Formats: sequence, structure tokens, C-alpha cells
Amino acid sequence: MNHTREKQEMRRDEWMQKLHQGHMKQVAEWRRKVLAVQLSLLVCMFLLWELAGRLRWIDVLLFSYPSKVFAQIGKDIASGELWIHVAVTVGETAVGFLLGTLVGTLLAVLIWWSPFLSKVLDPYMVVFNSMPKVALGPIFIVMFGAGFTAIVMTTLSITVIITTLVVYNSFNEVDSNYIKVIRTFGGDRSVIFTKVVLPASFPAIVSTLKVNVGMAWVGVIVGEFLVAKQGLGYLIIYGFQVFNFTLVLSSLLIIAAVATAMYQLVVYVERKLLAGRR
Repeated sequence: MNHTREKQEMRRDEWMQKLHQGHMKQVAEWRRKVLAVQLSLLVCMFLLWELAGRLRWIDVLLFSYPSKVFAQIGKDIASGELWIHVAVTVGETAVGFLLGTLVGTLLAVLIWWSPFLSKVLDPYMVVFNSMPKVALGPIFIVMFGAGFTAIVMTTLSITVIITTLVVYNSFNEVDSNYIKVIRTFGGDRSVIFTKVVLPASFPAIVSTLKVNVGMAWVGVIVGEFLVAKQGLGYLIIYGFQVFNFTLVLSSLLIIAAVATAMYQLVVYVERKLLAGRR
């Protein structure tokens, strides 16, 4: 009897394993198809852009064309200047991204911990979130000088409030029944937070990282527009000043590539962190 049961369990395990392998193959095939279509669209867009520029369907002074843009990138790489500008912008973005996420999350915890403070700060957060952050740039320049600190503060003015609102809302959306159970067993607010609220909100906190990648890049580029003497934002402004729109477009293309790489890194970290919780 036991021998028959063991055989049945082995067959069931084999069947489940084959089913899982088949599912993973389907997922991998689907991802390959998505990637193939994405790359095809990208190539088609560049080919159409090149054709439009060569045939003068567009104003090449303003829009240039890919071969010219890539030649500009190659020239900047050969001169060695491009790596300096990329390193400066990536460094500022990383600092703004990490600080914005950390400070915003801590502020959300503080507001959740004190309902009174939440009621007091709620209208101020709404107003501050609706303010055009570019307008704060000159204030930061006067306060911190025209340099790295002013650019990071401009980035924080964008990332902190977004992080605070998203994380705080995720805290409030936790199932109240879980909280009631903790209170029934005599748990205080710290126990409720560590055992229920924080674990339930962890996916939202990790997902906020992806939002902050884009917000951090916006803040850094805006800050570099205002004060920088180095960085990709500076190259864009310089290109406009000397009417070198090929330089402008090459800088935008590099920003898109680096921002995409940074976003994919955050997605990878998110996948690893969430997988470790399962």
C-alpha cells in the first residue's frame, strides 16, 4: 500500500515538474517574442528617421539623422569628454535616487505613525506635489550654490514627495482585519507596523524604486539645465546655445540608453528582493 502511494506521489511530482518546465518555456518564448518586436520597432524607427533626413522630409538642422548622431557620439567618446559627462550625471542621479527613496520612505513612516501629523501635513503635501519643481531651482542655487548640492536638492524636491505619497498610501491600504488581530493580542503600534504594515507594503515600496528612476533623471537634468558645467544636461543646453542640434539629440539618446539600463537594474533588484520573500 505504501509502495503504491509512493509511486503515485512520484508520478505526481514528475507531472508537476513537467508542467512547470512547460510553463517556463512558454514564458521564455513569450519574452523572446516581445524583445524581438521591441528591437524591430526600434530599428524601423531609426531607419525611417535616417530616410527622412537623407531625403529632406524633415529639417536636418533641427532633427538631424541617426548616422550623424552616432558619428557625434563616436567623436565625443574618442575625445574622452563623453565619459566625464555621463559619470557626472549618473552620479548625481544615483545620489538623488537613493536619498529620495530613503527620505521619502522614512517620512511616510513618520506620517503613518502619527495620525495627527498626517492630518496636519496632508494639504501641504498635496500643494507641494502640485508645485512646478523647476521654480524651486533658483532657490536651491541661492541656498546651496551652483553645483552638485543644488542639483541633488532639485532631484529630491521631486523624488521625496512622490515616494512619500505612494508609500504612505500603501500603508493605509493594508487590510484592517490584520491590524485588528494584532491589537486583539495586545500588540502596540510598533508591532502593527513591523509585523503587518511594513511586510504588506514592501512590494509597493520596491515598486516605488522604478518610479523614482524616472523622477531622479528629470530632477538631475533640470538641475543641470540651471547650474551645471558638466553632465548630459549641460551638453543639451550647450548644443542649443551653439545651434548644434546633433549634439542635443546625441545627448538625449545617451540619456535614454543610460536611464533604460538603470531602470532594468532596478527591475532586476526588485525581482530578486520579491523572490527572496516568497
